[in-house]
Amino acid sequence: MKRKNKRREDRAVRRRNETAVMALVIGVALLAAPWFVDQPALAGALAVARPFGYVMLLVGGVLLVLGRVLSRPAAAKPVATTPVPPAAAKMPVASTDDPQAASVAPASKPQAWSAAVFEVIEWRRFEAVVEALFRQAGFETRSQSHGADGGVDIWLHSSSVPDRPVSVVQCKHWQGKRVGVDKVRELRGVMAAHGVRRGQFATTSTFTPDAVAFGQENSIHLLDVQALLALIATRTPEQQQALLAVALEGDYWRPTCVNCGTKLVERVAKGGESRFWGCAGFPKCRTTMAMRLG
Repeated sequence: MKRKNKRREDRAVRRRNETAVMALVIGVALLAAPWFVDQPALAGALAVARPFGYVMLLVGGVLLVLGRVLSRPAAAKPVATTPVPPAAAKMPVASTDDPQAASVAPASKPQAWSAAVFEVIEWRRFEAVVEALFRQAGFETRSQSHGADGGVDIWLHSSSVPDRPVSVVQCKHWQGKRVGVDKVRELRGVMAAHGVRRGQFATTSTFTPDAVAFGQENSIHLLDVQALLALIATRTPEQQQALLAVALEGDYWRPTCVNCGTKLVERVAKGGESRFWGCAGFPKCRTTMAMRLG
């Protein structure tokens, strides 16, 4: 259908151009003819028709201009559009089964240490708590809270050996799903690459039996949620309160973008079927995270 319409348009253009040229030729002929005719009677008749020659020139010129205008490609008609907000972009649907899903704002703020604290805080707050725990133990810590970390979130240094780490820490803020041996093995690879003999793996979840066995064989201390609570319980009341303050700092439940280091914001998936966390820097940053509603 489009090809037929195009052929019709081409034929119409050709006919219009031919008519324009013919009108111009007739107009020029009528205006110039009296100069080349010697017979007085014919020259007089042509002089009478001279105004018609001007009309034909005008008609031919108008047709040529009209043909040029109509033959130009039509500019795309602007369509009024509403910029699609990040909330409506095609992004992963939130899932409460995602072990890394982050909670919405809790109804109340925890007042003391329990497993519930680890359930409501976001991953960056968890890393900050783990780092504070090791600082209380006398280590100098260097964290890498977002971006590529090579499998390490916290580097532990001793005041006696400040130029190289004595241990490394990997953190996994997971809910429900156990940490497998593959994750612990990755940490062991980083330790070997940096010549570090001891490692720590902290999680808000638990470890699989294979992960536990691998950790014991490779000098990797595994800290699951119960081990972390037991370690916190060994601190003084003042230290425990300091750790709780670190955990509940700011919007402690709102997740941090792993790429930008800024807080994610609540988004609504296209169609309004579910909510999820998305980076405030969208579309430059497309980081998303599932939202745990319950």
